[in-house]
Amino acid sequence: MSKATLQRRPLVEKMLAGADDDLLVIAGLGSSNWDITAAGDRPLNMPLWGSMGAPVGMGLGLALAQPTKRVLVITGDGDMLMSLGSLATVATQMPENLAIVVLDNEKFGETGNQATHTSPRNNGPTDSGAGTDLAMIARGCGIPDATTVRESSEVADLVKDVRTKKGPVFRLVKVMVEKLEFVMPPQDGAHLKDRFRQALLGHP
Repeated sequence: MSKATLQRRPLVEKMLAGADDDLLVIAGLGSSNWDITAAGDRPLNMPLWGSMGAPVGMGLGLALAQPTKRVLVITGDGDMLMSLGSLATVATQMPENLAIVVLDNEKFGETGNQATHTSPRNNGPTDSGAGTDLAMIARGCGIPDATTVRESSEVADLVKDVRTKKGPVFRLVKVMVEKLEFVMPPQDGAHLKDRFRQALLGHP
């Protein structure tokens, strides 16, 4: 079981503090969706509904289409495990304006907190494995700036890196398992798409 001490909501709030029109945020379904909304719903947030595995690919496309904007993808370990190949595609493109944050509580939070592959696992009566290391996978895909954040002392650098460091930046953040209040963004996908597009492009 994870011994993480970082709490996801305060962490996301710090990452998004002072966000302006130059920060485009894509959030994976479920908990990451509620996290960015709890930090403040804004038109340039794109919380995804029912699209597990999509945020990194969407963030990559957006970063390539909008090279003067900072694109921040915030998602979970279960979602990232669904789309590991997208990290290889990010590495082939190397967008300097893309940051990816995976909030890893080692659980599938939307279906009952079953352990994901990132959770330490028991391979037998005495053996235990460390679980899948998503930061190591990102590096193996060709993203050199891929590290893991575990301690509160690392949060300030995390916030600075995901907001300003030349990318692509990948940060795996080990967070606590928590039961948190749902803070729902609008649930109409067409509305979310339209308001994001209008806020970004400046026309209906």
